[in-house]
This record gives sequence, structure tokens and C-alpha cells, in this order.
Amino acid sequence: MNKLLSVLFAFLLIVPSMVNGGSQDIKKKQRALEQLRKEIDEYETRIRESEKKEKATLERLDDYEKQSNLVRSLLSGLVDEEEQLQASIALASDNITFLEKQISFLKLHYAKYVTAVYKFGRVYDLETLLSSNSINQLYIRIEYLKRFSEQRQRDLQKIQEKRQILETEKADLEQKLDEQRDVISSKEKEKEFLDYKKKKRAQVLRAIRKDKATMKKALVRKNHAAEELEGLITDLVEKERIRKEHEAELARERSAERERLKLKPVEEPPTEPGIPFQSLKGKLPWPVATGAVVAHFGNQVHPVLKTITQNTGIDIAIKSGSTVKSVADGEVAMIHWLPSYGNLVILRHPGGFHTVYAHLSEISVAEGQTVSKGTVIGKSGESIGGSLLHFEVWKEKEKQNPESWLSRRGE
Repeated sequence: MNKLLSVLFAFLLIVPSMVNGGSQDIKKKQRALEQLRKEIDEYETRIRESEKKEKATLERLDDYEKQSNLVRSLLSGLVDEEEQLQASIALASDNITFLEKQISFLKLHYAKYVTAVYKFGRVYDLETLLSSNSINQLYIRIEYLKRFSEQRQRDLQKIQEKRQILETEKADLEQKLDEQRDVISSKEKEKEFLDYKKKKRAQVLRAIRKDKATMKKALVRKNHAAEELEGLITDLVEKERIRKEHEAELARERSAERERLKLKPVEEPPTEPGIPFQSLKGKLPWPVATGAVVAHFGNQVHPVLKTITQNTGIDIAIKSGSTVKSVADGEVAMIHWLPSYGNLVILRHPGGFHTVYAHLSEISVAEGQTVSKGTVIGKSGESIGGSLLHFEVWKEKEKQNPESWLSRRGE
């Protein structure tokens, strides 16, 4: 009985810390979500100020896209929060079930004990004292009976305390259930808000496509964005070079140390396992299942404005929301947003190669994540040029013609 009580009380010391730990995580998540809501509201203010002007602007288009990205992050956070709440509710339910069983057990055994004491206690206590063989034994038995009575009182007190813990657990559970309902309600509202913003952004896109002056501005901005993208690739290549040099230096130091200690050399593992990207030229799968190339690599003449711009990749016309996949094994080097490119993902591949996937409406990967050929990295979206995916291939700092790397359709 005493052993059972010790196990129960030890468990009850752990339960509050488990519940409090989960609550702290939820509060931290809620603070992050509140910050996202604040940023969303700031963009909403900017957009409303912009909408007071009749003419649609590229800046308003950017604000719509950035705001939509924040709303998607908020939705993802709400989903995480709902899962955390469900886990906390499940834990609280398990704790309550455990407490109920243990309290029922204590009450049952304590009731039997009280009945026995009521029927035989006084007589038994008196017989115990009178049967003492000596004064010393009498004193010991008196002390024993005193302590035993105090223990009964403590047992009763502990049962009452456990009942109070149980009631608190139930109250916490009810509060969590209310919070979960709020999370679900908030998630549905954010989904509706995101759908509304998609429609508003589509209206701005249609207006911009009809305005030649704004389209000219968009082309100029795209050239600047292409330069910025090239800078991002250059930075990634440089960071990778520094990382490899550092790893090589560490390998030399390890080798020198082993040689100094006259240890057997250890074969270093390959730094870039997998199929060399260079060997995949002309064999890469397409990042989207269907769609035709509407803008090829190199110089392009705008069909309406007749201006010449350089395309650093290819544009594949594809229905918005189509699945976009990695063309080869690699790692997510960067997730970014750029004017004229929107949401983009840059993958790092063995041999100093990078691939770029732009105009994504949704992103399904995280920076640093290892991906395999065919891994879903997101969904295609909408650009000023229409519903398309922009795709690029880079070898170190040199842009490549993606069509030279992709396999022929049907292969």
C-alpha cells in the first residue's frame, strides 16, 4: 500500500511539469502567431491606402503577395497550434484517467481499513498495549500506534489533495477544449481571408497587364530582380566554397594528427554522395508534369512592348496550383521572395550546381532540408506573364540553358 502511494505521489509531482511545459510551448506559439497577425494588418493598411488610388501598382501587387505569404505562415502555425492543443488534451485526459483509478483504489482500500478499525481498532489497540512484556516495549507500541494514527490522517489528507488536483486537471481540460474551438474557428477565417486576397491579387494582375506603362516598369524591375537573383546564387556558391575549404583543412589536420600518432590512415567519406549532377545533362525530369515553354533561355522580345529582355531560365506555362518537384537529389539552399519572381526555392546539387523554382504559390520544403529527385517542393502560381513556373539551372556562377538539361517530353 505504501509503495503504491509513493509511486502515485511521484507521478503527481511529474504531471504538473508536463502540463506546464506544454502550456509554455502553446503560449510561445501564440505569441508568434500574434506577431504574424500584426504584420498582416500592417500590409492591410498599406493595401487599403494604395486602393484609394485608381491605378493598380506593382507595389500593391507585391504587398498582396507578401501578405498572402504571411497568411499562409499563420495558417501553418494555427495547424501546429491545433496539434499541440490536441496533444495537451490527450495528455490531460490520460492524467485524469490515471488519477481517477488511483483515487478510487485509495478510497476503496481506505474504506475497508476504516471499517476494520471501527470494528476492532480500540480492542486491538488495548490488547496490543496490555500484552507488552516490558515498560520499554509498552512505550514503543504506544509510539507506534500514535504514528500509525497520524499516517491514517495523512493518507486521508493526501486523498483530498489528489481530488483537488483532479478537479484542476478537469478545469484545464475544459479550457483547452475552448482554446481548440477558437483555433479551428480562426483557421477557417484565415482560409477565407486568403481566398479573398487571391481574388484581389488576380484583379490587380489583370489591371497591370492592360497598362503598358506599368508593364514597361515591370520589365525594368524584372531585370533588376534577375541581377539580384544572380547575386544570391553567387553568395551561395561562395559560401559553399568556403565550407568545402574549411572541411578540407579539417581533413588535413586530422590526417596530420594520425600520422604524428602513427595511426592507420582513415579513408574520408565522399563529401558529395549520390549521382553527379553533371552526368544528368539531358536526362533531368521536368519540374512540372505538363506545360509548354512560353519563354526560352536568353534574349526575349516582348510580344506587345517589343522590348528585349534576357531570360536567365525558362518559363513553363502551367495551371496555377500545379505540383512542382525537384529535378534531382539535393538540399534546400534558400527560400526567398523577389519582386518579379515572387516566392522562390533554390536547391543545391552536387558539383556546384543549383536549380531555381520561382513564382510558387505555396512552398512545401524548409531551408536545409535534404530532397530527392521528385520531392514536392511546392505549387506553381501566377505572375504578370500568366500562370507559370520559372525554372533555372546554374553551374557555379554560370547560368545554363535549362532545356539542354531537361529530358525530352515522354522520355
